[in-house]
Amino acid sequence: MSGMEPDMQNFLKRILQTVSVTLLFLLLHMTAGVYLNWAFFEGKPSLGNIIYYFVFLSSLAVLIYFYYRLWKGNL
Repeated sequence: MSGMEPDMQNFLKRILQTVSVTLLFLLLHMTAGVYLNWAFFEGKPSLGNIIYYFVFLSSLAVLIYFYYRLWKGNL
């Protein structure tokens, strides 16, 4: 065991989870949106744009809910 207090360990775990999930979220949406060109409209919205933004907003809501539960101490 480390010499760190359990409360401090849990706090650092929460910070690490927050940073890692945020980076994963951003990398996935950057890849899908920018590199695969689904975030940009070319004239009018296509089906790929609509699906991308629906998935983006849905996953953002799940991410915010995850943060809420994580920092409230329910996880």
